[in-house]
Amino acid sequence: MTSRKAATYGFKRTSALLQTSIRRASESRGFAQSRLLTHWAEVVGEDIAAIARPVEVSYARQGMGATLTLLTTGAQAPMLEMQKEKLRERVNAVYGYNAITRIRITQTAPVGFAEGQVDFSHRPKVAPAPAVPPETLEAATSLAAPVTDDGLRAALERLARNVLTKSQH
Repeated sequence: MTSRKAATYGFKRTSALLQTSIRRASESRGFAQSRLLTHWAEVVGEDIAAIARPVEVSYARQGMGATLTLLTTGAQAPMLEMQKEKLRERVNAVYGYNAITRIRITQTAPVGFAEGQVDFSHRPKVAPAPAVPPETLEAATSLAAPVTDDGLRAALERLARNVLTKSQH
């Protein structure tokens, strides 16, 4: 019987490379489970994730239970206060035991800190598409013109436009 070797050819997954850095950064703020930060919307649900962010987990001196501090706007704090027990159950499900015994809510102004804003939305910010010169659009369209399938032609036009735009820079 021969043992099977992994066919990674010397490459590692990105998650394996970043795992220790993420864990170290999370633990510095008290998060023993980095999943609580990285998958916040999945843990507490979209409705709560839209109005609150985890800030830190602090442990009592005797080590009996921890306090999760959440950041929210002043207007949303009462709504969050009413859902504390449901939140605590969902967060403890991530830990696998009753790690969080208390949830503390910290309020911030709706406009955010100093010059930046606190953004509670979980949608990735989409950068506006750069302006594409008309010559590039024409070239991309002419390259994909012979293709009869509409979806494939549109995809090929986008690909050609991206390639031609990158080569111009």
